[in-house]
Amino acid sequence: MIEIPSDLHKDLVPLAFLLGDWAGAGVHDFPGSEKCNFGQEATFSHDGRDFLEYHSQTWVLDKDGNKVRPLETEHGFWRIDGNRRVEVTMTRDDGVIEIWYGEMADQKPQIDLVTDAVARTAAAAPYSGGKRLYGYVKSDLMWVGEKQTPEVELRPYMSAHLKKVVTPEDVERWAKALPDDMPDDGIAFFK
Repeated sequence: MIEIPSDLHKDLVPLAFLLGDWAGAGVHDFPGSEKCNFGQEATFSHDGRDFLEYHSQTWVLDKDGNKVRPLETEHGFWRIDGNRRVEVTMTRDDGVIEIWYGEMADQKPQIDLVTDAVARTAAAAPYSGGKRLYGYVKSDLMWVGEKQTPEVELRPYMSAHLKKVVTPEDVERWAKALPDDMPDDGIAFFK
């Protein structure tokens, strides 16, 4: 279910499907790096201004799904204009800063992004750009990232399937929104 907060900036309504806390797992595979399964926690939030704030942490998982060590951390800001053009500024813990541009798909919650500019610190590994696809599918957030370096052509390197994290406050709010005339047994409601 996509909720649109009353204090969400009007320009951000098309991005409302991203809002909230997400958690899940995925796969990391890129030449020169360890192939692994990873866990991810991501948050998209807003403060009423015309951008979403984004924070993501990933960590390597062992074969039993336990956290082994951090993998990547990202922090950024997402905007969208009246033509459904999305822009993202992102900083990563590995010394990379990126500007991404893309478009929201027509009539569905899907965003295709490509890097427009990349800046790297002296300590950062070689990196020249990437692509990302985010989609809201059956109430889940899925994404795939592609990456290229001077030595490796653009190719997928990370993908994940994230579920919305539900808080007790969410459950209370949803319960209060139930109709007053629900049948006592609850089953008749579904007939």
